[in-house]
Amino acid sequence: MTAASAPSAASAAARNGPIRLRPRSTIALAVVSAVGVLAFGWPFLLGAHPSSASYAHTADAPWLFVAVLPLLLVVVLAELAEGGIDAKAIALLGVLTACGAALRTLGGDVTGASPVFFLLMPAGRVLGRGFGFTLGALTLFGSALLTGGVGPWLPFQMLAAGWVGLFAGCLPRASGRLEIWLLAAYGALAGLLYGAITDLWFWPFTTSGMSAQISYVPGGDWLTQAHHFGAFYLATSLGWDVPRAVANAALVLLAGRPVLLALRRAARKAAFGVPAEFKDAVPRDSAA
Repeated sequence: MTAASAPSAASAAARNGPIRLRPRSTIALAVVSAVGVLAFGWPFLLGAHPSSASYAHTADAPWLFVAVLPLLLVVVLAELAEGGIDAKAIALLGVLTACGAALRTLGGDVTGASPVFFLLMPAGRVLGRGFGFTLGALTLFGSALLTGGVGPWLPFQMLAAGWVGLFAGCLPRASGRLEIWLLAAYGALAGLLYGAITDLWFWPFTTSGMSAQISYVPGGDWLTQAHHFGAFYLATSLGWDVPRAVANAALVLLAGRPVLLALRRAARKAAFGVPAEFKDAVPRDSAA
């Protein structure tokens, strides 16, 4: 007996788009995202005060980090159990994580522009939402180890980067130049939203040197908080996030097409999620 791949099934999977999320995988991804939303949002829900002992999440960040890594493993194991990904996809996840982590070292700390998100968007687009989320979180984790960026902010950055990869897999179908422009526009928007979301991890606890017009208001209503945070973001972070957004869009426009083609070729050749079929070997000297 010899193993033979299923080219027709693999081609169909490649045509149908990214790896589909199965029920258990969807639940696992929803749980880790819900944990992330609560981690960012609990100061607003509980009316935390800037002078509290949980200053800038230094108390809860280690626990969040301890929770996030096992939940990422649960997402991967759920995909494996349901046949969404296999050992080949895990190997590709490791390679892309290493490449993404290395790309972060090329980013500038002066402008905010960084190529770290470049691989997340095509990978999420081609290989699916679960793959994109896991890749985003692991990329930020690996890059933090390389650059010495480990701190209470890390689990929040991991979650935000995971959402960048996740929503790349939710983009509508497109092809050719339209797909590249769609992904570039998403990259620009993701660059801005990533900055805004990660600002939330420390904004409620920051009062030193800040005007009352842009600081968190303990016990304030949602409209007041949103107004103050918007003013804070415009005053302190937008100038840092715009270069990141521009860099994301420019990298997609310049190199997005070959990367998408390479990922799709790898997915087609590896036939992720397509079971192997076994057929009887035909002897070479058999009569025609």
